[in-house]
Amino acid sequence: MSADIDQTRPPTPSVTKAVVPAAGLGTRFLPATKATPKEMLPIVDKPAIQYVVEEAVESGLHDVLMITGRSKRSIEDHFDRAYELEVALEAKGDVERLRSVRESSDLAQVHYVRQGEPRGLGHAVLCAEAHVGDNPFAVLLGDDLIETADLLRRMIEVRREHGGSVVALMEVEPEQVSLYGCAAVEPTGEEDVVTVTDLVEKPSREEAPSRWAIIGRYVCDPAVFEVLHRTPPGRGGEIQLTDALLELTRTKPEEGGGVRGVLLRGQRYDTGNKADYIRTVVDFAFRRPDLAEELLPWLREFVDRHDRHDRTGRS
Repeated sequence: MSADIDQTRPPTPSVTKAVVPAAGLGTRFLPATKATPKEMLPIVDKPAIQYVVEEAVESGLHDVLMITGRSKRSIEDHFDRAYELEVALEAKGDVERLRSVRESSDLAQVHYVRQGEPRGLGHAVLCAEAHVGDNPFAVLLGDDLIETADLLRRMIEVRREHGGSVVALMEVEPEQVSLYGCAAVEPTGEEDVVTVTDLVEKPSREEAPSRWAIIGRYVCDPAVFEVLHRTPPGRGGEIQLTDALLELTRTKPEEGGGVRGVLLRGQRYDTGNKADYIRTVVDFAFRRPDLAEELLPWLREFVDRHDRHDRTGRS
């Protein structure tokens, strides 16, 4: 236990609930997302959102609330039972595929609420208020896949020790800061934990308080709901979770204030744009022994062929 913990503070409630916003329109992946939610785009043979739910479960969060919208019904179907398919696979004796089909429906207790209109991440989180109540909760964004559950488990631990809210931070290149919410931070007595003193949503390179960017993992104190209720639309005309967290950096600890950051140690995959999505699929495929052996010779030949083409101008 770190030395700066207030020993007089009563124990904080445990984090047991995860909120997964999944109501976005996925416009960057049109036309693929015209009828298929972007969260259901496959990473090899498993939809991206299943990796997110698996991370929540591995972190001890078995109560998962999906914030969905119209045309997102296939997400609900994926985490439900598929009896006809299961019967067909069982009749064929296809044990492995039967196991994979049942895996998603057995993962967690999954609930759903609709975000009536896309009004930003802050509004999506506000949609979870009735389900979460007065309990701290985790928020996991489906665009970010994290290599292991270690990051989220550490964030939950920091919340348990210190209270307040916790964000995941990753150092990015200066030209990338405008893509993220960026934090001004101060060191603590723990190497991987910082105190967040300021937050700016998608700043210009000149306005960024640092290169520490918030990525898609949060552990929020329930005090965030009261703040979100009075948070006006910010950048892009949306209610920004970053703006609410900024207010909590200036709020007393006994009122649910204080924001800490946990620094990412490990691999993060961004599936929010086409190039990074393709990189993620390739990386995950090469982690699979059943695919890597076949893909590696092909990839070497593919790269070599294109190198020759770049050098000679012909294939």
